[in-house]
Amino acid sequence: MIDGAHDPEAMVPIVDALCRVDRPANILTWKLSPKIQALLAGLASGDIPLTHQGLDDDGRYEQTAHLRSLLVHNGILPARDEPLARFERWLTQKLDAITDPAVHTAVEQFATWHHLRRLRKTSTPGQQSEAGIRYAKQDITEAIKFLTWLHSTHQRTAATCLQQDVDEWLASGPTTRSKVRNFFSWAKKARLNASVRITHQQPPPECALTQEQRLAWTKELLSGEPDTLAYRVAGILLLLYAQPLTKIAALPTTAVLSVDDDMRILLGQEPIPLPQLFADMLRRHLATRPNLRTAGGVALSPWLFPGVRPGGHLTAQTIMKRLRSLGINLLGARNTALQSLAVEVPPPLVAELLGYSYNVTQRHAEIAAQPWARYVTK
Repeated sequence: MIDGAHDPEAMVPIVDALCRVDRPANILTWKLSPKIQALLAGLASGDIPLTHQGLDDDGRYEQTAHLRSLLVHNGILPARDEPLARFERWLTQKLDAITDPAVHTAVEQFATWHHLRRLRKTSTPGQQSEAGIRYAKQDITEAIKFLTWLHSTHQRTAATCLQQDVDEWLASGPTTRSKVRNFFSWAKKARLNASVRITHQQPPPECALTQEQRLAWTKELLSGEPDTLAYRVAGILLLLYAQPLTKIAALPTTAVLSVDDDMRILLGQEPIPLPQLFADMLRRHLATRPNLRTAGGVALSPWLFPGVRPGGHLTAQTIMKRLRSLGINLLGARNTALQSLAVEVPPPLVAELLGYSYNVTQRHAEIAAQPWARYVTK
C-alpha cells in the first residue's frame, strides 16, 4: 500500500508493472526513498497525472526517470524521445535565464526554428536523438554567449551586428566560438542579418589508425573477457564497419539476420555477411544480452544493447567511455575502417551498405588515395 494513496485503483497498472520485475528486492530498496514514496503517493492521489506531462511538471526528474522507463516498457505510457524532452526543458531554462529582450528573441527564434523544429521532425518515439541534441546545445550556448557579449560590449543586436564584431569575438577566445557560424547561417536565411560572413574552419588533420593497430584491436576484442562481450561486439562494429557509436547503441535485434549458419547484419540498404569469428561472437551476445532483467513484464527488449533502464538501450556515451578505457582511438578506428573499405569497394556501394552518404565515403576514398577515389558517385 502506498502511504497517502486516496485511490488504490489508480495504482493498479503501476503496481502490476512493479510486481513483474524479476528482482523485487531492487524495487523495495528503490521505494524506501522518501522522494519516491511522495511521487507514488502523488500518482495514487491524482495530484500527479499519470502522463508524461504530469511526471515532467512534478519536477523530480531523477526520481521519475526509472519509473517512466518502466511504465513505457509495459505500455502504460506511450514511448517518446527522452533526450528531446530533456532538451526542451533545458531550452526553457536557458531562455528564462536571458534577461536582455533582444538577445532572448534572437536566441529563441534560432533555437526554435532552426534546431527544435529539425529535432522534432527527425525524432522517433522510443529512439534517442542524443548526437543532434548535443550539437544543438553547443550552437545555442555559443549564440547566447556571443549575443550577450555583443550587446554589453558594443550595444548591438543580431540584426545590427557588424563583421568586425564577429572577427573580434572569434580572435579573442577559444575555437568553440566558431560555432556562431551556424547562428549567422540561420540569420541570413531568416533575413535577420545577411552582412556577416564566417568562413568554414579548416578541418583538422585526418585521424586514423594504422592497419596493424586496427587488426590488433580487432583480435583483442574477439578474444576478451566474457563480461565485456557487449562492449566488444560494439567495438567490432566500429572497427570493421565504421559505425558511429550513436547508431551502434540504437541497433535493434532485428538488424541481425540469421539463417542456418549464415549471419548478416543490416546497417544500410542491404544486409552484410559477417565473418565467422564475429558471427559466433554475436550469437553469444544475443544469447546472453545484459540488462534484460531490469524491466520485467511481458515486453522483451528490442535492442541489441539493452540499457539499465527498462525499455531503453545503452547510450553512446556509455559505450564510448568503455571503449576509450581500453585505449581505442574511436575516431581513428572509424576513419581507418571507412578508408579501408573504400579501397576495396566502390565508395557508393560502401555508402549504401553502411548507411553513409555518398559524399562521406567519396571523401574517405580520396583520403585513402586509391584508384576508387575516381569512381563516379551517383
